[in-house]
Amino acid sequence: MKANVHPDYHEINVVMTDGTSFKTRSTMGKAGDTLRLDIDPKTHPAWTGQQRMMDTGGQVAKFNKRFAGMGMKAGPSGPSPTGKATAAPAAPKAAAAPAAKAAAPAAKKAPAAKK
Repeated sequence: MKANVHPDYHEINVVMTDGTSFKTRSTMGKAGDTLRLDIDPKTHPAWTGQQRMMDTGGQVAKFNKRFAGMGMKAGPSGPSPTGKATAAPAAPKAAAAPAAKAAAPAAKKAPAAKK
């Protein structure tokens, strides 16, 4: 092994968000330095399982105001207030339009190109 290729591995103090601390070994900083955590397993929702919505700067309120009218609306083919889908009224069937067929010019085949 080469000499002096590994970082210094020393003891540091880790301070959790609630103020509790413990000692561990790390390559961070110098021996005796303190690492203060902003997020830790005691408070973060990923570990606690308790989600809470934080409205930072009114962003959630702004979103709710902007998209308030975008909810599901009961319409002819949408869900009814009872939660069951309703069928859309059938559109009247148009009779086959022979005039439309006659109005379209007949497609002619182009003569095949000779090689």
